[in-house]
Amino acid sequence: MGKMQGKVILITGGSSGIGKATAKAFALEGAKVVIASRGEERGKDAVREIKAIGGEAFFVRTDVSQEDQVKNLVEMAVSEYGRVDFAFNNAGVEGQGARLAKETMEMWNAIMDINLKGVWLCMKYEIVQMLKQGGGVIINNSSSPGLGGAPRLTIYSASKHGVVGLTKGAALEYIADNIRINALCPGIIKTPMHDKRLSITPGLEKIMLSMIPMRKFGKPEEVAAAVMWMCSDDASYMTGSTILLGGGQAVSV
Repeated sequence: MGKMQGKVILITGGSSGIGKATAKAFALEGAKVVIASRGEERGKDAVREIKAIGGEAFFVRTDVSQEDQVKNLVEMAVSEYGRVDFAFNNAGVEGQGARLAKETMEMWNAIMDINLKGVWLCMKYEIVQMLKQGGGVIINNSSSPGLGGAPRLTIYSASKHGVVGLTKGAALEYIADNIRINALCPGIIKTPMHDKRLSITPGLEKIMLSMIPMRKFGKPEEVAAAVMWMCSDDASYMTGSTILLGGGQAVSV
């Protein structure tokens, strides 16, 4: 019996990187997993990987910026598994890495639609379901730039600050309804998105490592472990909080 046996977790952006690592971790502990992402093939591949390790999962193609698709996602999760105990709102995009004055309205909308509006829409429908079932836990994935700033990622940073604000406000609104809502702020994690960024910018890896006191990148599995704890009863007294997981990043002066 795993420690998440009989529980159901919904994970957006669950087809790769942090989301997929979290999906696998929960599946190994007995949870039923609902994976959502825009990429259908990668989403189905993630489900196959989970089933190959003995887990239970299914995929719902979802663009979190579209309200009807988010509503359908939660409805499908409940139709398949009966409830949503945990939600990890993880889907996000970074943008092109331009200086602020070079950014476009299109890029602003693209980042805010997924990173901020998408989290709001997911919370909206997750909370509706959790109110029906008597409670639940929501983890919103922000970022270390959601606590500070990041050159050439200013719009991304603003969106992730917004995620922290949504988390804190909603946590207070639903604290009496047995719904805990917290935010996770990972630092630089070695994911496919991260590897792609390094591959197109020579010398960037050395610069990024110099920003981390531990001098190493985080692993998706380390983030997954944090999500697992935040969802567990061991964290039952925590709501409206943010956890920074950055190898000392944003701590050193």
